[in-house]
Amino acid sequence: MMFRLNRLSSNVWRKLSAKDGIPPTVGSIAQHLFSIRNHSSPKRAGGSEFIFSRLGDTSKVTPIIAQLQQECWDGYVATGRGCHTLFQLLDTNSSGYISWQEIRFFLENVRESDVNPAARKEVLEAAADGHINFREFQAWLIKATKVDPGTKNMFASEHYHASLGTAARKKDGAVASDHSWNKHTMSQNLRRMQYAVRGEVVIKADAMAAEGRKIIYTNIGNPHAVGQKPITYYRQVLALCDLPDEYGVKNPQIVSAFPSDVIERAMEMREAIGPGGTGAYTNSQGIGKFRDDVAHFITARDGHVSFPSNIFLTNGASAAIESVLTGLIGNNRDAIMIPIPQYVSCDIAFMMNIFNQDQFTHNLIPRQPIYSAIISRLGARQVGYFLDEEKGWAITERELEMRRTAAVERDGLEIRAFTLINPGNPTGQVMSREELEIICKFCSKYDIVLLADEVYQKNIYDDKKEFISAKKVAIETPGCENLQLISFHSTSKGLIGECGRRGGMMELHNIDPYVQTQLYKLASSGLCSGVDGQMMMSLMVRPPLPGEESYELFTKEENAIFESLKRRAVSLVNGLNAIDGMTCNPSEGAMYAFPRVELPPKALDEAAALEQTPDSMYALSLLEETGICVVPASGFGQKEGRIGFRTTFLPPEDELNEAIVEFKRHHELFCEKYA
Repeated sequence: MMFRLNRLSSNVWRKLSAKDGIPPTVGSIAQHLFSIRNHSSPKRAGGSEFIFSRLGDTSKVTPIIAQLQQECWDGYVATGRGCHTLFQLLDTNSSGYISWQEIRFFLENVRESDVNPAARKEVLEAAADGHINFREFQAWLIKATKVDPGTKNMFASEHYHASLGTAARKKDGAVASDHSWNKHTMSQNLRRMQYAVRGEVVIKADAMAAEGRKIIYTNIGNPHAVGQKPITYYRQVLALCDLPDEYGVKNPQIVSAFPSDVIERAMEMREAIGPGGTGAYTNSQGIGKFRDDVAHFITARDGHVSFPSNIFLTNGASAAIESVLTGLIGNNRDAIMIPIPQYVSCDIAFMMNIFNQDQFTHNLIPRQPIYSAIISRLGARQVGYFLDEEKGWAITERELEMRRTAAVERDGLEIRAFTLINPGNPTGQVMSREELEIICKFCSKYDIVLLADEVYQKNIYDDKKEFISAKKVAIETPGCENLQLISFHSTSKGLIGECGRRGGMMELHNIDPYVQTQLYKLASSGLCSGVDGQMMMSLMVRPPLPGEESYELFTKEENAIFESLKRRAVSLVNGLNAIDGMTCNPSEGAMYAFPRVELPPKALDEAAALEQTPDSMYALSLLEETGICVVPASGFGQKEGRIGFRTTFLPPEDELNEAIVEFKRHHELFCEKYA
């Protein structure tokens, strides 16, 4: 109990000490608890319980108790911890029970937007004098912090129960559990986290595929899984790096099997890796020679020097992002600004349909396995800023200022970092220099760390658009000289598409040297990133040059991938826009289209009756009717009333053209059904 008390803010304890005589320091509080325990009457032998009972009585919640409750609630929402402390703060007479009336008083002191409406309704409809114990309160807290509509993932549950065989298990939803590690005792932040991209629609698609049904997977940016062929040069160099010398670079017959530049590059990389080979640990920041390659690439791209010492090679961009957020987030009131829509990880749309859109800041957790999921697990808040669909998913200064003001001045949050995704996912827009300047100036103005997710920088299909890095803009924009910036790149996207290699990197620009040493320490705790990914990153940023033996084939393969993606981006968007009731902005970059769908009112009523978002019901219907697997747009966050889905254009062109026809057929059938 003392440990939980220690977690309350020092400001609250200072007020307590001034008003109620509680010593201000944590150590003194602990001593005071023991002195109370030693000198209290038998009725109050509990010690810590007496602290709470002397702060107020059962008939009145004092301002100090209300503030403590708010502090504990904020901590629980951010971290999923502190349930016992919150219960004891509500149980002001130390009876071991609290009434629904006490919970009602408590709800008056917390933000309405923090509480799931169904859980709030349960409190308001319960008998005022009804009493609940700690376990029942814990179950209510789970409902209160649930960010989805409350629907179970029936397909996952079915697979789980099938895997148990004949073993007897209590059904999902029972209050009791025969596992000590269960939904009450597990990490509550993990419980609240979901992943739309591999969620219920995909689980059902996998089950249908297992039964022999043809499925067109357009739910995730995984190029090789849907037919994109690997680029020969990359695979040849990797093979020679992995092979023992006698079968590889030192075998006399190797010159007849591999191009000369492949052999030369493999020998160079093997020397950089060292005698331990690709199976040994490397420097925690990444192999020095490979970081040199990345730095040279960035310098050539931006026209501004990049230093290898500022480069970290990581297990995909996601690992880099997680390490940065781990170092950034320090307390429950820290917040990260993220774009909406965004590649995300819980059901924003459901909550946005309930809450006023203007309240949408930190209180909702958008669905992103990278940003939102990590932020949630680390106990911080998220402040969403909306991209303007009517203006091609543009960013405006007014929107950024409005969201920041609401978060900081109204909700008391501290914005620690700002995330941009360029080109956008799921929206596919390519940011202009003007938009990037708005963001850089905004972050500089408020001393916010800018996190630039630039993994799709090679995927630009609009001839009138070009990729410009955030670093280049920051260096060249007056007033941004001190902008703190971290940029991310990956081998999973672009034209390379080697998702399974887990190659990633981040570059630190104008980051405090001490912080950088701590990030290195964090990297060291994981020993090193995978050597395959490090090699792939080096190969991606330093491909064969004109005049080298592999250059012609490499260029032919890469151009073929790019031109096909460009054709598919245009044909998919045109096909979706040709469907009555669908509109879709151009996919200027990345790998996705994000159409808006108009549905009949009866379909919306049916979705509500099924406790599903309309686009989830639509996506499941699309899957069942056509075998096309998409991601409901509610999984990415969107404005109130918008319905849609995200689809990639990665399947082969003939398969994608077939899917376009099926999109139209299904939409007509769906609208006819609910007309």
